[in-house]
Amino acid sequence: MKYLYCFLGVLIFNFGFSQVTKDTSYTINSEYKKQIKKFPFIEIVQPKPNKLVVEKNDIIYKTVLNRAIHLDAYLFNSRTVLPTVILLHGGGWNSGNKSMMQPLAQEIASKGYHCFALEYRFADEAIYPAAIEDVVSAIHYLVDNANEYAIDTRNIAVLGCSSGGQMASLIGTKFNQNIKAIVNLDGILAFHHPESQEGKAASHWLGGTYEQKPNVWYDASALSHVNKNTPPFLFINSQHERFHAGRDEMVAKMKTFNIDVKIETIHDSPHTFWLFHPWFEKTTNYIVTFLDEKLKS
Repeated sequence: MKYLYCFLGVLIFNFGFSQVTKDTSYTINSEYKKQIKKFPFIEIVQPKPNKLVVEKNDIIYKTVLNRAIHLDAYLFNSRTVLPTVILLHGGGWNSGNKSMMQPLAQEIASKGYHCFALEYRFADEAIYPAAIEDVVSAIHYLVDNANEYAIDTRNIAVLGCSSGGQMASLIGTKFNQNIKAIVNLDGILAFHHPESQEGKAASHWLGGTYEQKPNVWYDASALSHVNKNTPPFLFINSQHERFHAGRDEMVAKMKTFNIDVKIETIHDSPHTFWLFHPWFEKTTNYIVTFLDEKLKS
């Protein structure tokens, strides 16, 4: 009987630690309830199916220990080889969903792009750099399957929102996979910075506080890795300084390498301006104008 109890104890222990409870605190609806208090005129941007865009959901691009990781494809309805945009949702590295990028992906794809919104592992499942490794794996998957999706592998951009913007920026500096352009929507560029207010969420993802893991905080910051091969950047920011910590220093570094960089500010908006009208159209116009210049010219 003693051995049976021990065996059951091991099973319960292993089961408890193998099951990750997903954080669902960051959704479009929860963000709407939060922001409407200050912006009573806002409207959620709703997905709009478009005959110009073919959608394919939950494509497996990677498997880790029997855990499938997925992406959603939004393909311009043409077999012509086209530039591609990879989209990363926000959520503090531990929440959110790739479906939150659907309206943005639909709109960009309708302008003659193939778009892919990624799932990636959250901090509760695997700490840094696991999520970054997932994005790199997705890029490799898309390049390897370029014929299937009609991807122009010479013209790939990565776009991210909030924590996804931080990840996209790091991909463009430290993990540049021949990426042609980066679009950062209110994502920080430096974790330990006077403008940054990153605390619990960053510590959770990075595996410890700055005092405990200073090298990791430095390594995860895009500002730390700007070099001559860094691609052009578009920053679209709210007026909240904490969400573009390190941006100005990064721009200065990029200019020393003659790298093109653009900054657009969405004034009097919430941090998550891309999810809502009346800012969605302006945001997508900035994005498409930049992508047309960098991926189609």
